[in-house]
Amino acid sequence: MSMTAISRTFVNGRMRDLAPAAKSIFVKGFEWFGELGIFCVRVFRAAAAPPYEFGELVRQSDAIGAKSLPLVALAGAATGVVLSLQTHDALIRFGAKSLLPAVIVFSIIKESGPVITGLVVAGRVGAGIGAELGSMKVTEQIDAMEASAVDPYKFLAATRVLACILMVPLLTLAADFCGLILGWLANTLADPISFRLFIESGFKNVSFSDFIPPTFKTAVFGFIIGIVACFQGMRAKGGTEGVGRSATSSVVLSSLFVILADVVLVRLILMLWS
Repeated sequence: MSMTAISRTFVNGRMRDLAPAAKSIFVKGFEWFGELGIFCVRVFRAAAAPPYEFGELVRQSDAIGAKSLPLVALAGAATGVVLSLQTHDALIRFGAKSLLPAVIVFSIIKESGPVITGLVVAGRVGAGIGAELGSMKVTEQIDAMEASAVDPYKFLAATRVLACILMVPLLTLAADFCGLILGWLANTLADPISFRLFIESGFKNVSFSDFIPPTFKTAVFGFIIGIVACFQGMRAKGGTEGVGRSATSSVVLSSLFVILADVVLVRLILMLWS
């Protein structure tokens, strides 16, 4: 048999092996999205029906919002410093040093602040929810709640999803604030400028249409983080190893969907508010 025939046989064999694997991955992905859709419907129904779990909602809001604030503020501050340092020399080269405050303000408010906040919350909160609900699932605590006539979709999932939706925009505001303050500080160390002049120059051409949509799009990020983390946690199986898988998949999938949602939402915002 010639080398060409051997290579052709090898390639054809590999293709025959890969085809079932690709089909299996496609089917599993399709099933996953279907189960996620069913889970979303159950969560919406549970959240809309009384009685409402306000106490658990407040507790989850504190766990998601207040306890994530230091990390989000640090990430926002680091973003402001990096933007100031990176753009300072570039704008000087083009003779546009006076535009630095506006560049920092627009960059943080319109894109950097919301995306950094979404990814940080996806990493911290997504892992926490996935691990917490996953451990409750594998130890049959969720089954015990159902046996006690407590709806886990209302008490566990709906409260966490709603808390994420409410807290992520507020965390975005904190990240924006810290980014602007540290951006000004990094700028004034290299080229002294008063804080008042920095703010006036930066917000000179900023309107509510520049500020409101990017901030409120993070509510969609919060929904994605909450629903994916709860879904992955409540379908965990396989003991402690399953808990680790649910926490990891919660972070990976929520971060991926936050990035994809940002692409779509930016396009929608440009279409509706441009």
